[in-house]
Amino acid sequence: MTPPDRIWSVPVRVDDIPEGGRHFELHADPAMFAALARAAAVESVSRLDAVFDLTRYGSGGVAVVGTVSASVRQACVVTLDPVDNEVEEIVDLVFVPAREAAAAAGAATHEATDGPDLEALVDGIIDLGGVATEFLILGIDPYPRKPDAVFAAPSAGEGAAHPFAALADLAKGKGDGGS
Repeated sequence: MTPPDRIWSVPVRVDDIPEGGRHFELHADPAMFAALARAAAVESVSRLDAVFDLTRYGSGGVAVVGTVSASVRQACVVTLDPVDNEVEEIVDLVFVPAREAAAAAGAATHEATDGPDLEALVDGIIDLGGVATEFLILGIDPYPRKPDAVFAAPSAGEGAAHPFAALADLAKGKGDGGS
């Protein structure tokens, strides 16, 4: 069952990951593309793929390493024309039991820690679809731009009023002096 806040859910139980690790290749179903586009705040998503290698980490943890790649269409920030972009994100996470993640977070607030950032396992499950969706959103270009798009500020023109025209007149002694 997919949690209500997850568009794409591919749950993997930690207990189902063998000592030698497990490889996953995921491809989002085209039926999910519209919901993924809404979540990522883009015009459309036409592809979302993820490749993950899961290996045991410490006692009860799992390292997730891989890539998330996607094809998205966004609006150019200059022209508002559609721009097709590719997303390619590296994933390197470690999931540990919640008590270990909380302890690591507490230690990190007091001093810098070496090692990977730790994510909390929820009910002994890693949702690879959720990880892929999050990394898709992280990889979206916040300012997509067509290659030939150039922003040109509108010209104020000669003698046109501008926000500081009254101050300029005062500085030149053209003000009415308050009378």
